[in-house]
Amino acid sequence: MTYCVGLKLDAGLVLLSDTRTNAGLDNISCYRKMFFFEEPGERIITIMTAGSLSVTQTTIARLKEAIEDEMADETTSIMRAPTMLRAAMIIGDTLCRTRREIAEQCRDLRQQASASLIVAGQRRGGEMRLFLIYPEGNFIEATEDTPFLQIGEHKYGKPILDRVVTPSTSLADAQKAVLLSMDSTLRSNLSVGMPLDLALIERDQFRLGLRRRILDGDPDFARMSAAWSAALRDSFGKVTI
Repeated sequence: MTYCVGLKLDAGLVLLSDTRTNAGLDNISCYRKMFFFEEPGERIITIMTAGSLSVTQTTIARLKEAIEDEMADETTSIMRAPTMLRAAMIIGDTLCRTRREIAEQCRDLRQQASASLIVAGQRRGGEMRLFLIYPEGNFIEATEDTPFLQIGEHKYGKPILDRVVTPSTSLADAQKAVLLSMDSTLRSNLSVGMPLDLALIERDQFRLGLRRRILDGDPDFARMSAAWSAALRDSFGKVTI
């Protein structure tokens, strides 16, 4: 399992993913699930992945191969796509094709092969966009009414986002919100685990801003988690029925 979350705010994009991948209780590994495609000053695209590792790794590899192809054009390469919408369509088509091929290969083994992606970014001349791409290749987009998207084990971390995140949320508060959302998920589901990857893309900068890996035992994360737990216990004690 995994947990990835992306926020689209007036000030920029905030993205967070875990790195745990498991294929059974005794087969747990660590794989990066956040990938960057960047041409500083022109465009930045970030992809976060959840689901079958064979599907997600092959999809990312094919996207990279398409970028490096000397025949690449705006219909095949996300780095040449004229809009973020067109980039999302290329990514969705690649995911759908990859999922179908691997599912067919695994059909006799009765194994599932599915994955979903969060795509975030901005290109010069365009607006910031945040998409959730489904296994079939279709997608939805974050809006002012719902400025965040999640994939993977999302239910434990959703309540705090519902309560505190709006488009006007500052980037500093947004980072705190996604980290507390992840903290809730880590406490409730062992299939989500450290290290964490955190990224920030400021509006109209067209490049990756903050990029941070948070390791197990990170003192800042531990301090924030402890403070949040204490605040919840204190608030619970003050509620009457």
